[in-house]
Amino acid sequence: MLLGHFSFGQTRVIVDLDIDSDVDDVAALAMLNKLHAAKRIRLLGVIVTSDDPYAPVCADVVNRYFNASGLPVGVLKNQPNLKNHSRYTRQVAAEFPHRLKSYEKAQDATVLYRRLLSGSPDSSVVIITIGHLTNFQNLLKSNGDKYSKLEGKDLAHKKVAKWLCMGGQFPEGKEANFYRPDPGSTIYSVGVWNKQVVFAGWEVGEKIKTGGDYLKSKLSDRSPVFRGYQLYNDFKGRASWDQVAVVLLLPEFARFFQTVTTGYCKVFEDGSNKWLNDKDSQHEYVQFKPGVNLEEIARLMDDMVMK
Repeated sequence: MLLGHFSFGQTRVIVDLDIDSDVDDVAALAMLNKLHAAKRIRLLGVIVTSDDPYAPVCADVVNRYFNASGLPVGVLKNQPNLKNHSRYTRQVAAEFPHRLKSYEKAQDATVLYRRLLSGSPDSSVVIITIGHLTNFQNLLKSNGDKYSKLEGKDLAHKKVAKWLCMGGQFPEGKEANFYRPDPGSTIYSVGVWNKQVVFAGWEVGEKIKTGGDYLKSKLSDRSPVFRGYQLYNDFKGRASWDQVAVVLLLPEFARFFQTVTTGYCKVFEDGSNKWLNDKDSQHEYVQFKPGVNLEEIARLMDDMVMK
């Protein structure tokens, strides 16, 4: 079965990412900004689920570079042990202009989630999670507030059309977004979500290599995307896990991907997962179509981060 088609003029998107440990988050955010600039989607805001204090500022840098400095950035607040562990966030934040001054100045992620959803029409938002699910769980568990009297689970189910999730390994395995550092949020989120969710598993993005010589030759060295890849591994190429979730928004997905829809994703206490077939659900997971050209997908992804 192929993924459902979106009406691009009306698709509102919230992205929830961990822009710190890997560089595919930078590329995915750049891709979304390019789609937003082309009016193919409406990017409402960026949720940062990270304990790196420079991560939200780095996200704001990317937004500003693509002329979207007004996009709100939310972060997971009240974390006891913030630490700069990324290869690129601190340097990108220091070297490029940004509107957001610091982690402390960013909005609370749950409050931002609720504000953006409550201001959207019913079933109009696509949430893309390309990191661990702590902030998404916090949304689902949140109480009513000045933006909506609805509890978070009800608000999300009312406003969200589809959840695209980079996470898990299919048909079974153990993947970082699901188990590190908060497997409980994965168990909860997957367990209570009762609308369509499409999982882009580790095994798909692992096969698509971007960020190599082609990107280096085409990308301006004044781009924060260039600097991110340079700092991460100096354009040695990298798997494209997070970019797959963005491509699922595009009509081009039908050339490359199909989904398995019979069954459901079961998440265990350690964050591992397995696709089971004893009942049906609204879960789907992504597979390559037979004979797909991986280099063609990689070229599409690399081209989408250029300005």
